[in-house]
Amino acid sequence: MKEVRALLLAAGVGSRLQPLTQNWPKCLMPVSGKALLEHWLCILWRGGVEKVLVNTHHHREMVDRFLERQYFLDWVSSVYEPQLLGTAGTLLANAKRFHGRTIFFAHADNWCQFDFNSFLDYHRRYRPADTLITMMTFRSATPSSCGIVELDSDGVVQVMHEKISNPPSNLANGAAYLIEPSVLDLLREYQPITDFSTQVIPNFYGRIATWENRKIYRDIGVVESLLAAQRDSVNTLCWPQEDEWQIDFNSNPIHKLLQALL
Repeated sequence: MKEVRALLLAAGVGSRLQPLTQNWPKCLMPVSGKALLEHWLCILWRGGVEKVLVNTHHHREMVDRFLERQYFLDWVSSVYEPQLLGTAGTLLANAKRFHGRTIFFAHADNWCQFDFNSFLDYHRRYRPADTLITMMTFRSATPSSCGIVELDSDGVVQVMHEKISNPPSNLANGAAYLIEPSVLDLLREYQPITDFSTQVIPNFYGRIATWENRKIYRDIGVVESLLAAQRDSVNTLCWPQEDEWQIDFNSNPIHKLLQALL
C-alpha cells in the first residue's frame, strides 16, 4: 500500500445543489450523519493509503477546517486552487507528489461505497496486459446522464459516450481510477488539457481496464440524488469518537435544510 497515493477532487462549486451549496461545500454534504468527504477518507484509511491530497476551491476555509481534524493529521493534506484547473489540470499540477507511485484519483463529491482493496488487487494482479488505468464502473439508473463505456471481451474500454440520449448500455464511468505513473508522463505530451473524461480518456482507449463497483454509487450533484443517499444504509464509522468538528457539524443548518426537502 505504500506505493499508492490518492488525489481526491473536492473543489467543485455544486451549482446544481443550490441553495444547499450557497453556504456549505458539496464535498461536506451529510450522508449517514457524516460529511461526504469523511466517507471517502474512511475507505482510503481502511485500505492503508498513507498519503492523500484533496484539492479545494469552493468554501475553501470550511474544507480546510474539516481536514485539520486530528484523524487526518500527517496523512491528508490540501491544495488550494484560486481558479479551478479542471480534473486533468489538477492531476498534472500535482504530478510531483505522485512520482513513481500508483495514483488513486477520484471525484470525491460523488457518494460511493466500495472495497478499495478489491479494486487495488484487480488493478495490480488481474487487469489485462498493456492497460495503464483501471476505471471504476457502475450500473446507472439514468445512463443518459453519465459517461457510458463500451468494453471488449476483456473488459477494456473501447469508447465512452458522454451524456448522450439512447446510450448503448447502463455501464457508466464512476470517475474513480487507479493510474500507473507512466500515464503522467504521457499526459504531458497532450497538453494543454484540463478535463480528464473528455480529453484524457479518449487518448487511452484500449488501455483502460474496468472494475465494476456493485455496492453504492450515486452522483449527488442534484438534490434528488443527495436525498436518496440519506436513505442508504451504511456503516463507515472509522473514527467513532465525536470531536469538536463533528459536534459542530451535528448542529449545522445543512441538516435542517435537507430534512425540509425529504
